[in-house]
Amino acid sequence: MNRHVLAGFLGTIAIALGAFGAHGFKDRLALIPEAAGWWQTATYYLLAHAVAIGAIAGRSAWPPRLWAVGAVIFAGTLYAMALGAPRWLGAITPVGGLLLITGWVLLAWAGRKES
Repeated sequence: MNRHVLAGFLGTIAIALGAFGAHGFKDRLALIPEAAGWWQTATYYLLAHAVAIGAIAGRSAWPPRLWAVGAVIFAGTLYAMALGAPRWLGAITPVGGLLLITGWVLLAWAGRKES
């Protein structure tokens, strides 16, 4: 998939889910004390990595791939828990975070050649 298309898709989803969390799901998120925080964190990470994918499109292949998969896993598990899914999904969330971190490390590694 074209990285700009992927970045646009993830950015659109992040903004839409952020709006749903602030307005449409506000009452539902109030049922679980941590839910609003999870929703906000998920939206922030998803949007930040959508921007990152778009910003480096064409430079390095692996970081955007890892960010896309990592952001979906990280944000997806948080969104699901915020909507009442079982908390054991929280054990999967760090897998997404590890993929995000690995993508950033690989970007730094690729950038060392430019210095």
